[in-house]
Amino acid sequence: MTEDDNDRYRAPALDKGLDILELLAAVDGGLTQAEISKRLDRSPNEFYRMLDRLVKRGYVTRIDGDRFALTLKLFGLAQLHAPVRRLVSFAVPLMRELAEASRQANQLVVFDRGYPVVIAQQEAPGYWGISIRVGSRISLFDTGSGHVLLAFHTKEEREMMIAENLGSSGDHNKVTPEFLSRLDQIRARGYEMMPSAQTAGVINLSAPVLGADGKVIASLTVPYITLINTPGAPDITNTIHLLLETTRKLSEMTGSGFKAEG
Repeated sequence: MTEDDNDRYRAPALDKGLDILELLAAVDGGLTQAEISKRLDRSPNEFYRMLDRLVKRGYVTRIDGDRFALTLKLFGLAQLHAPVRRLVSFAVPLMRELAEASRQANQLVVFDRGYPVVIAQQEAPGYWGISIRVGSRISLFDTGSGHVLLAFHTKEEREMMIAENLGSSGDHNKVTPEFLSRLDQIRARGYEMMPSAQTAGVINLSAPVLGADGKVIASLTVPYITLINTPGAPDITNTIHLLLETTRKLSEMTGSGFKAEG
């Protein structure tokens, strides 16, 4: 096929949008409309409507007033495919072992288009346990999973995740200095432990699953309930140890398999 044949099927508007996304993916700190136009050697007016649509669709966000930066939406879309299926295939046997050892349920959560999303669930082996449907979108600010996903990203990635969530939820009063300080404490401690904001008597224990590059790719959460009629069930301290050992094993597996194939 000749170059002329290839050009026959060009879509100029699509090309323009992809040019913007590829450019923003290669820079830190975002670019102004004028800087985008200069780097792509086009008139600023050519990009006004395209940038507006990319912002409204959530692929690009405004920072510092007049700068445009890539959100994590493309990352979230990519996670819905084979990499997530491989992650679940690695995780399920370990999640089953964790449930048996702790006598508690657990769930695996990733960040997708502004929200933590449950991608795998393991029920408790006994009569009682807290479960949540696979595919459920949960709060970024009021759950252990959401806290861990924010805490173990970089400051810049964290800001983009929050902006992406607030763009759809409008829950701006959640992001306080105290909340951001808590995220730093979680990162230093290595896990989150917090009362459930949804169910009384439940303590959410959440820890990060890390990829080969050291960045969080998922959160594993145990919704811990005190089991009065289950002799030998681990207490909350031992359950935390079991959770951390499970995420350590899963992080080692993802570091050698999941990231390499992704």
